[in-house]
Amino acid sequence: MTKGQTAAGIVLPPLPDDLRRQEAHAPVVEGEPVIAILAHERQALERANARQGRTIQFYDDLTSRYGTRR
Repeated sequence: MTKGQTAAGIVLPPLPDDLRRQEAHAPVVEGEPVIAILAHERQALERANARQGRTIQFYDDLTSRYGTRR
């Protein structure tokens, strides 16, 4: 436990590992149609956007549980 946690009396839950992951670009395979590469890239973007949504939900859950300080 850190000094700040002790002073606050709050231990925040760890950030889920999935939310730390970076999404790689879709691989470009020589000879593959451009439309297929674009489809793979869009799938990667959808995964990244879904992860961002889970990150926002995680943060919103924390702020509703512990409040925010400004």
